[in-house]
Amino acid sequence: MRPWLVAIVAGLGAIASACSTAPVEPTVKTEFVRPAVPASARKACAGPVAIPDRDISAEETTNLWGRDRTSLRTCEIRRAAAVSAIDGETP
Repeated sequence: MRPWLVAIVAGLGAIASACSTAPVEPTVKTEFVRPAVPASARKACAGPVAIPDRDISAEETTNLWGRDRTSLRTCEIRRAAAVSAIDGETP
């Protein structure tokens, strides 16, 4: 064999051996960052207001009562769900 060919093959062997094929575990840091929930969001929504103690029509009673109760219950369900989602709990 020619000496220069042996030198090239030996050099290529040295270069190839420097490239490791062993698996290397990547360094990965997973950090879950949860937003801070303001204390005001942790407070329950205000309870339903009292219907006035006076004579009101049936229609007025139904409208006021239905609107009031629906909005308050919806508020509480949404608030509780948002806080639970942030805390990682089920409502």
